[in-house]
Amino acid sequence: MDSKLLEMLVCPITKGKLDYDQEEQELISYQARLAFPIRDGFPVLLENEARELDANEERSK
Repeated sequence: MDSKLLEMLVCPITKGKLDYDQEEQELISYQARLAFPIRDGFPVLLENEARELDANEERSK
């Protein structure tokens, strides 16, 4: 994921920061407790496409 693009993107729910999980190919919004998928290099920032974070998923990932 391009670092400049990541700096510009925000969570569509909270408008807060997104963290990039390279291993899972997701953008994480810890405030919204959602993980947005990246498909074919494009972030899918739709709430209905996101998965909810498990209670044990932390920022340390």
